[in-house]
Amino acid sequence: MREARRSERAGKVTVVANGMPVLRMGMGGIPIQRLDMKQSDRVLEKAVDAGINFFDTARIYTDSESKFGRVLSRHRSRVIIASKSFSRDAAAIQRDIEVSLEHLRTDYIDIYQCHNIASESDLEKVLAADGALAGLLKAKEQGKIRHIGLSGHKPRIVTQALERFAFETVQVPCNFMETESFQDLVPLARQRRVGVIAMKPLGGGNIREVDLNFRFIFSRGVDVAIPGMDSEKQIKENVAALADLSPLTPGETARLQKEKDRLGDHFCRRCEYCMPCPQGLPISFLHVLKNYYFLYDLKDWAWERIHSLAKTYKDCTACGQCVQKCPYHLNMPEIFRDAWEKMLADKSAAAS
Repeated sequence: MREARRSERAGKVTVVANGMPVLRMGMGGIPIQRLDMKQSDRVLEKAVDAGINFFDTARIYTDSESKFGRVLSRHRSRVIIASKSFSRDAAAIQRDIEVSLEHLRTDYIDIYQCHNIASESDLEKVLAADGALAGLLKAKEQGKIRHIGLSGHKPRIVTQALERFAFETVQVPCNFMETESFQDLVPLARQRRVGVIAMKPLGGGNIREVDLNFRFIFSRGVDVAIPGMDSEKQIKENVAALADLSPLTPGETARLQKEKDRLGDHFCRRCEYCMPCPQGLPISFLHVLKNYYFLYDLKDWAWERIHSLAKTYKDCTACGQCVQKCPYHLNMPEIFRDAWEKMLADKSAAAS
């Protein structure tokens, strides 16, 4: 997205590096995992029919790449495909690219990203002589990928990455609850003509003021939003939000503030100021899994990952240190206790 023209940022379409117009409402590849092949084929075809031509997936999203490949390969010249890998060394990420190419049924991937650069240590591994970036550069030389990007939940780390290498896209959480990216990262990206991809644009499904939220993020420099979608209804609603991208009025801003107040006590921004947990709980990841379980309805997927962790909700001792360190004073012990009790009750009901 390095060649995106600022004059087009206010409209429904932006222009990516290869000159292809891209609808600013893209599609994230997480929820599609819970559909069977027939259902996912239908939803993806509806997305293409609706004009969506930016599709984001990842190696870690189980069969998401394969489901995308079944449909998007039939529309290859019309779509931009982005995928990503958690691998941090050159050899591993090159292997992942080969798997992605096979699953996506394509000879090239438009954007390949280093997935979730979460710390300075992560960044150093990626940028090392034999790191993931070296593998991506090699794959680009070979024509297997066209552009190099990165994703991350911590704008401070992503900003550091952008300052050290000319990544062509950055993918970060952007919504009216998570505005840190708009302080330094997005202005830097716009200055360098780097594409800004908004992940979690609806706050993991928490946000109700959908249209206002999209107007908020698009007015602040986001190029493409990639909400996860698994139904024709969601596709229609999200694409329809592009009909009005005008700046918010004071009254509309007040409505968003009300929404922010509603979510304030339980909305985790994943800043990880609460870490480390004395009991070893991965606090922000547990929040993510809770949302996947209750909001995305990926219950089996979330349950499997919960039980793969060394420490989880039931291991919280309610010491309160996380509450003291959280900038928003979220009551983690209460949130986790409530989530665990509901999960157990849900599993018990399903088994009876």
